[in-house]
Amino acid sequence: SLFFWGRCLMSLAILGFCLAATLVALFAGKTTIWEAIPPGVSVVLFFVLMCVVGLLEGMQIAFFAVARIPADERGTSVFAKKTCELLFRGRGENLAGFMIGRQLCVVSCMFIVARVTTIEIEEGESNIFGVSDGLQDFFNYGFLGAIFLTIAGSISWQLVASAFPLQFLANPLVYVFLRICLLLEFTGLCQGAWVLAALHKKIAGFQRDEVYIGTAEERRAKSMGD
Repeated sequence: SLFFWGRCLMSLAILGFCLAATLVALFAGKTTIWEAIPPGVSVVLFFVLMCVVGLLEGMQIAFFAVARIPADERGTSVFAKKTCELLFRGRGENLAGFMIGRQLCVVSCMFIVARVTTIEIEEGESNIFGVSDGLQDFFNYGFLGAIFLTIAGSISWQLVASAFPLQFLANPLVYVFLRICLLLEFTGLCQGAWVLAALHKKIAGFQRDEVYIGTAEERRAKSMGD
């Protein structure tokens, strides 16, 4: 509809402005990135970390999507099969482990991205695009980088992964980052999350979905949809 595409154009315009302002600030050395890092390296670091965060966001969506698909219908890709075998091994605890490791990885990336994209104008320096001091103060809060990362480094990846989960898992990097996330979870830094989750389960009386609706194979045998 016209309303939908109108909002798309508005969002793309905002996205373009956020990217332009962030790049101008990076090349001018007007961000909170560490002074020892050259502007060119900062730009590369920004896009690499944005892609890493986007990949992790998409992985989360794709993993839960394929969990509803029977094992023999998860495609023929070697890496998709290896990823699913590792992810759903045993009782599927690696899926929860991935969630913990993924969060650690995303937080680490976001810490650096925040330093890269947060604009900081020193006293006496010119504002980005010559805007007023009030508007520049608004830019300095880091909203421009946050908006760009939300659209280009998060939501867009999630939309692709939700529509094409099997093709998403065919990417070799998915398997590599699954291993990295499980390694981060293995460090035990956030192991307390298991205790809190167990308490939540006990208090709320939660049970696995399979108890209520069966496994993907059982649903297929009974001609039940997802």
